[in-house]
Amino acid sequence: MNEKIDKIKQHAQDLRAEIELHNYRYYVLDNPTIPDAEYDKQLRELQRIEQDYPQLITADSPTQRVGAAPLKAFPQILHRKPMLSLNNAFEDVELETFNRRVCEGLSVDSIEYAVEPKFDGLAVSLCYEDGIFKTGATRGDGYMGEDITLNLRTIKSIPLSLPVDNPPPLLEVRGEVLMLKADFLNLNQRQVAKGEKEFANPRNAAAGSVRQLDPGITATRRLAFFAYGVGEYQDSHMPLDKHSHVMAYLALLHFPVAKECDVVKGLQELLAYYQAIEVQRECLPYDIDGVVYKVNSLTQQKQLGFVSRAPRFALAHKFPAQEVVTQLLGIDVQVGRTGALTPVARLKPVFVGGATVTNATLHNADEIERKDVHIGDTVIVRRAGDVIPEIVAVILEKRRPDAQIFLMPEHCPVCGAKAVRLANEAVLRCTGGLFCPAQRKQAILHFASRRAMDIEGLGDKLVNQMVDQAIVRTPADLYKLGLGALANLERMAEKSANNILRAIEKSKHTTLARFIYALGIRNVGETTAKDLAAHLGSLDRLIEAGSERLQQVPDVGPVVAQSIADFFAEAHNCEVIEQLRACGVHWVEHEGISTLVVGMKPLHGKTFVLTGTLPTLNREEAKEKIEALGGKVSGSVSKKTDYVVVGADPGSKYDKALSLGISVLDETGLMELLQ
Repeated sequence: MNEKIDKIKQHAQDLRAEIELHNYRYYVLDNPTIPDAEYDKQLRELQRIEQDYPQLITADSPTQRVGAAPLKAFPQILHRKPMLSLNNAFEDVELETFNRRVCEGLSVDSIEYAVEPKFDGLAVSLCYEDGIFKTGATRGDGYMGEDITLNLRTIKSIPLSLPVDNPPPLLEVRGEVLMLKADFLNLNQRQVAKGEKEFANPRNAAAGSVRQLDPGITATRRLAFFAYGVGEYQDSHMPLDKHSHVMAYLALLHFPVAKECDVVKGLQELLAYYQAIEVQRECLPYDIDGVVYKVNSLTQQKQLGFVSRAPRFALAHKFPAQEVVTQLLGIDVQVGRTGALTPVARLKPVFVGGATVTNATLHNADEIERKDVHIGDTVIVRRAGDVIPEIVAVILEKRRPDAQIFLMPEHCPVCGAKAVRLANEAVLRCTGGLFCPAQRKQAILHFASRRAMDIEGLGDKLVNQMVDQAIVRTPADLYKLGLGALANLERMAEKSANNILRAIEKSKHTTLARFIYALGIRNVGETTAKDLAAHLGSLDRLIEAGSERLQQVPDVGPVVAQSIADFFAEAHNCEVIEQLRACGVHWVEHEGISTLVVGMKPLHGKTFVLTGTLPTLNREEAKEKIEALGGKVSGSVSKKTDYVVVGADPGSKYDKALSLGISVLDETGLMELLQ
């Protein structure tokens, strides 16, 4: 009997390998070697075997690409390494500046670059453990993405297992999910036949398809995947010299790689590649919105490093924006979170850059005057990818006799407070501060957002109601809410109100970096907030630091430093902070690296891995403390790991640390080391 099962098991393994090979030839190489009927026959045979012998089903079986129940929501996945975005160039002079900085940074005259098309799709990460596809996630905010594993399994160009005898323990492949032009046309034809709404463009279709809560729906939409790099890995075969060699290695592992990838040297060859791809653009099977340049040498990439949320060694060179002509119907003035008054053009709807546009930014009063924009004018509108549409110019020959001159208001259109224009600024700002409902709403929404205090369920509609009904005036009022006040709001039942209150209570325990970012200080983004928290260690030190002291923090210049100083100089801002603290909002503080001896940080070069639940610290707090002292936090254990920090229910990382003889610390041991 065992001999029979062994034969059936071997036959099933052979069928799986054969089917996956045909998937690779069909979906990646576009070179099928058997008829569809033969492919279907093999798949049905495998399905029959697995139905009769369910114990033989494996996670990487082609039959398991679809079949999971719909999700209620996407779980979150923490990226092992941040998925950073790229800086953009729109003009040749910006490319020249990039190339010059790279050469100067490496003290060389010319650089070899890996070049590739810039796909217009959705960036994703695929993680393989021991050669089996385990998890897949969206880019998200670069640090945390959505777990879309089940949907990615339906994409047949993504291998479910790596075709090698000794697969690497860990391999994270990064790339783009997109929809080919031909498949997009077919999808919209099916939508029309069913009497359903058509998709605006392939990018929207791909993004919407891969984020379906029901993987069965995703499976009906033919999606494609192209690899463009790697993240974290433990792979002895991974090339360590050049990015182009990494891409060739991924192709050997059956990952789709764009045929247009190439290697060039110097500025002139970069420009030549850009021009050649632009000529081919319309003939390519997929949409692209530019090209990407990466320093080819991995050693040189490490030398150049990163700035903020983007690498210094790479650049996205966008194609010229698409432009169309339409009519400007009116101009509204929006009030932003920082009080900036922004004129927004209301347009006669027009299709441009893959989307229907009804609004476009006019930036400020100077731009309106410079472009001589009147209400009623015929205007040229530009849109490039995800860039906000803008009015490029007015067609003066078509100006109507009744076209009206527009003047920016002297008072805030929301609260009536005086609008002022500060020195060295092009924008008008409302002086109402947190007393202005428009700023109040945006300030509270920002405060509650996922990257800030992460108060789940506190969205636009709910905040609008709370502010309009004067239930909430400042972020501190959120922590004073009662069940009665919430339950009486429109579409807010008692159960929903309790969920909101629980989310607010949960948010009281946060990190200093999140709290600083949540305050909404002008010019202080998430990265700057983390730097301030790491270097100063406490909120009081941040409040007391003057402009000169703040400029000692990396990447904090005079403008940012002055914005921070001005914010804490306002009495009502400090009053709100004290109210928040009094309501129980708290975080773990530390001495800050500013108190250390100048020079090498004490944990420089040390790699930590966190696993399990620590008694008092959450992952973000522990990571912040380690990085503040120069350490690095990794998502996986390897021979290069120096310490594994273990909490409750540690899992396999703890076992691997013991097997490799790596130092294991509990929270107490970590704190002693940090001291």
